[in-house]
Amino acid sequence: MRVLLIEDDTMIGDSVRLALRQEGFAVDWVRDGEAGLSAATQPPGVAAGGAAEGQHDLVLLDLGLPRRSGLDVLSGMRARGVATPVLILTARDAVADRVAGLNAGADDYLVKPFDLQELVARIHALARRAQGRAEPLVRYGAIVLNPATREVTLSGEPVHLSAREYALLAALLARPGKVWSVPQLQEKLYGWDDEVGSNTVEVYIHALRKKLGQGLIRNIRGVGYVCPKLDEGVQQGDNGGEKDSETGSETGSKKDGGKDNEAAGGAR
Repeated sequence: MRVLLIEDDTMIGDSVRLALRQEGFAVDWVRDGEAGLSAATQPPGVAAGGAAEGQHDLVLLDLGLPRRSGLDVLSGMRARGVATPVLILTARDAVADRVAGLNAGADDYLVKPFDLQELVARIHALARRAQGRAEPLVRYGAIVLNPATREVTLSGEPVHLSAREYALLAALLARPGKVWSVPQLQEKLYGWDDEVGSNTVEVYIHALRKKLGQGLIRNIRGVGYVCPKLDEGVQQGDNGGEKDSETGSETGSKKDGGKDNEAAGGAR
């Protein structure tokens, strides 16, 4: 999940960014309202089929910002049709302030000082709501993801994934049937300050196929990657080859262009 943090307090911003990165989130941080509105309303990418896709999955928004207030940022986002979930983080604890924020289009409101574990739990709750899920677990055939702990099981057995392997899997399973281009998947894995390797997405996909079955992720040649909808007859846990969706020919998995150097600890 990629998060936009709009916060001018350096100490709070550093703490939140570090905590979220440790939880496997990609975090972009801006320090004033003008930059925040620009980042939150950047022209979206366009997915296969012409569907618009925003760059961030969630916005964490302070209200007391320089150059433009947080409420102005929020109002500007909603006026431009940006539906990204917004969680307000602010020291303003009056009922009138909470009501104003929620009425301006915020999805949740957390008063400073706050516990970082509560912040992470609220982010997961907003992500569930945005994906139309009520259950905290993500289920895809024999695969089960627990976003709160980043644990993954296959047929009840734990599967160890690195942080970015997990992030990639979570993005794909959030929208079964959606075809993701490589740049779109990179946006889910990396923030602005992160260095992106030339073939890292392919390396992580190779690792996921090896650990969870070759049929998990299909390559749509010249377009991108997709986890098919289960009603299309996909059997998870199948370690056989994968049919290319365009040619119908046996493709198997891509050759690994290098080892996955991601540090262990994504799923425990």
